[in-house]
Amino acid sequence: MKLLIRNLDRSISEAALLAMFEKHGAVQYCTVVIDKKTSESKGFAFVEMSKVGEAKAAMQALNGIKIGDNKLRVKKAESRSENQD
Repeated sequence: MKLLIRNLDRSISEAALLAMFEKHGAVQYCTVVIDKKTSESKGFAFVEMSKVGEAKAAMQALNGIKIGDNKLRVKKAESRSENQD
């Protein structure tokens, strides 16, 4: 299950984000989205977890927690084809 993590503190590293999600299960990949012009975080990331139950547990545990001054928003990522209409 692919998760979208929004409202990330722009200083958080992929390693730190990965560690947060690995507490809830196996992570297939973790990517903090980087602005090509500034090379800084855009404030959101994607995490994919192989087991739906673990992804849902991570979503429940991490949605709404504060990291720095920001409150994380974690939800299931929609595929691009679902957004086109």
